[in-house]
Parts: sequence; C-alpha cells; structure tokens
Amino acid sequence: MKNGPLAVVAAAVLWGTAGTAGLLVSADSIALAAARLVIGGAALALFAGRGVLRVLRPGLLLAAVAVAAYQLCFFAAVGRTGVAIGTVVAIGSGPVFTGLLSWALHGERPSRRWALATTAAVSGCAALIVGGGAQAGGQVVSGVLLALLGGLIYAFYAVTAARAISAGAPSGAVMGVLFGGAAVIMLPILAWRGGAWLAEPRGLLAVLYLGLAATALAYFLYGRGLRTTPVATAATLALAEPAVAAVLGLLVLGERLTPLSVAGLVLLAISLVAVAVPERGPVPEHGAVTERGPVLEHEAVPGRGAAPERRRREAEAARGGEGR
Repeated sequence: MKNGPLAVVAAAVLWGTAGTAGLLVSADSIALAAARLVIGGAALALFAGRGVLRVLRPGLLLAAVAVAAYQLCFFAAVGRTGVAIGTVVAIGSGPVFTGLLSWALHGERPSRRWALATTAAVSGCAALIVGGGAQAGGQVVSGVLLALLGGLIYAFYAVTAARAISAGAPSGAVMGVLFGGAAVIMLPILAWRGGAWLAEPRGLLAVLYLGLAATALAYFLYGRGLRTTPVATAATLALAEPAVAAVLGLLVLGERLTPLSVAGLVLLAISLVAVAVPERGPVPEHGAVTERGPVLEHEAVPGRGAAPERRRREAEAARGGEGR
C-alpha cells in the first residue's frame, strides 16, 4: 500500500487540531484565519525556494486566489448559518465537488466504491457535527449557498494542485505557489482586522502553531499525498478533520458526544478506511487485454509460472541449444 493516503490523513489530523488551538486566541475568526494563512503560506513559499518560480503558471495563481477566497466564503457562511451547518455543507461538499471536477475536467471517473464510501463519509460527518446541536443562523439560504461555493472553490484548488503535481511539478513548490499567493492576498485583511493580539505570548504561540503545523506542514503532507493518491480520494480522506476535532473536544475540552455524533464518528471512520484501502484489479488471464495490450502466450502471468514457450526455450538452453 502506498503511503499517499497516510500523508493525506496526517494532514487532516493536523487540520483537526486547529479548532482547539484557536481557542487560545482572543482574536476574531477572520483575523485568525488571515494570520494563519500569512504565516503558513510564507513558510511554504520559503521552503520551496526557487522552485516556486519554476512552477509559476496562471492556473496556479488562480488557485492561490481560490485558497484565500475559500477562507472568506467559509466564515461568511458560518456567520449566516451557524457553525455546525456551515461546516457540514462546506467540508462535506468538498469531496463531492472534487470528484465531479476531476471527472468533468480531466476524465478521471471516480469508482463506485469511492462514490459509496464518500456518501457514507459525508453522512457520518453531518451526523458527527449536527449531533452536537445545530443552531441555524438568520440567513440560512444565503449561508448554505456560500458554503457550497466554498466547497466548490476548495475542489478547484485541490484539483488544480493535483493536476500540476501529476504533470511532474514538485508538490512543495505547487503548495508554495498556492499558499504563498494566498498569504499575499490575506496580508491586507490581517492589517484591516488588526493584529494587536499577536503581541500576547499565548496568542502568538497559538497562531505560530496554526500557521506552521496546521497549515504549512499539513499542506506539505497533503501535497506529498497527492503524488500517489487520486485527488477525489484525498478529498474524502480529508474528512478525517472533523473526526479529529471531535475527539480532541472530548479528550481536551471535556465536551460530550451525543449518540448521533458517536454513530457519525463510527460511520466516518469505516468510510475512510474503505476509501484508503487500494482496490485490487483481477489477475489477467491468457488472451486478456490489459493497459499495455493483450497478454500473449509467451508472456509470463504472475501466479501462473512460466508460459509453455518460455519453458521450451529454457529446456533447449539446458541441452546446449539442441534443435536450432
């Protein structure tokens, strides 16, 4: 089993710690998101170095704008719908949009198992979050639309990054372009919202963790995972994020999970395992057509030993080439 899915899940684990770390900061959520992106994006760009310039393309620059736009859509949605509903719609719609975009733009049709597991994972995610008590805001319709837009924007920059990486661009450089560009965009927003809270040691340590670990390291791992993991699968595996957040809330913050949330957590875990385990293709038989053409009589098929023609040649060689 390739380690791509493990890298994606590790990234999701880091993302899942962001909510708990954010409670240590007295800043408003938009300022915190801006500071996190500025620090994390700068770290990714510096780590990539000159590689950023080598992979710089209009498509990746547009994806960098999308990274920043996702943050704004997400917080605008949450402000209208409430945290639970906005989070479920934004995070839950991401894998669906990612699979559809991969199929529509690049012909990467998701498997039936991915579709079933993703449906179950999104359902589990919804039960996990809403089970905690969803309180709708006063502008639910507009908020849900903004959350869906956020999910679509996330899918766009994930698919764009995956496409560049699959084409041979270093994953670290691709993430450096996306998040370095987003950092430039979010810097004026951070200045507008105010950064006086960064002078507090507690707030500074928390935002450094959010920027360097929950953003820079997490997206570095996510980029590494995209080298060997289809982007639709990676987007589904990223749903481990709310599960980690829920477990941390239980263990660190003393929160309680309702039976519905527990059922959602179990369903989500099973679904992620189903997505992460690679599918096994059938062993090709003689005369079958594979990706590189038909299996011929003289080719060895794994598990079936040497073909008759090869055995005949080996026997002739053992006899000193008799019969030539």
